[in-house]
Amino acid sequence: MQRRSFVAAAAGAPLLNTSMQAQTKSPAILEMRWFRCRNTMDAQRAKLGDFLAKKLVPAMKSAGAGPIGLFQTAIGNEAPSVLLVAQHASASAFDQCWAKNPAIEGADLPFQRMEVQLLRGFPGFPAVEVPAAPAAGSRIFELRTYESNTPTSLAAKIDMFQKGEIDYFRKYGLLPIFFGEMIAGPRMPNLTYMVAFDNFAAREANWKAFGGSPEWAKMRVTPGWADGQVVSNITNQILTPVAGSEIR
Repeated sequence: MQRRSFVAAAAGAPLLNTSMQAQTKSPAILEMRWFRCRNTMDAQRAKLGDFLAKKLVPAMKSAGAGPIGLFQTAIGNEAPSVLLVAQHASASAFDQCWAKNPAIEGADLPFQRMEVQLLRGFPGFPAVEVPAAPAAGSRIFELRTYESNTPTSLAAKIDMFQKGEIDYFRKYGLLPIFFGEMIAGPRMPNLTYMVAFDNFAAREANWKAFGGSPEWAKMRVTPGWADGQVVSNITNQILTPVAGSEIR
């Protein structure tokens, strides 16, 4: 397996794990690894889920990664796919996690391809926030990517999030999981974040409340923060957690 070093690249539900934020450490490196598979007669999707939960996640945890989330695509492109989200203390830690990972070796791996994207957490939201498990069932998760025209306009959008937008997300029921600036991946410059909802009805109601709020109405017309100035394109996907996910 080939790898590249990235060392040089450089209010909601109660939280189960926010240790890195509590310790005010440097922003974490957030890995998004897509596993692309196919519908097959030998149940490749089921085999992939078993492989991730029982082999890959334990190996990554032993190497120091975590928290780790596993999600399948409910609404989005290139299904069937599973997204692995993993937190690393640094780019070096990411490198070390995958340098000698025994789970990923072998000729009979249960997926077609892997695609990896790396994010750097925001200074004001440096690490994954793991919410306490819901009382029943599991949440739905929305993964959104905001592209910007230039690094300067991207920096303005990140500033906007850190100076109020994330707080308004919490106020109106959008449960933040992570926010990160893309440092390796497609469609750069961009940022990607994940928010959670109890269900589809809650998602619709909470986005509507946020979009109609007086705080957002004022923020979105602030000079330098208008959509046309800071965001050139938005994509989103709806995901659901699968077995082995620490984020549910």
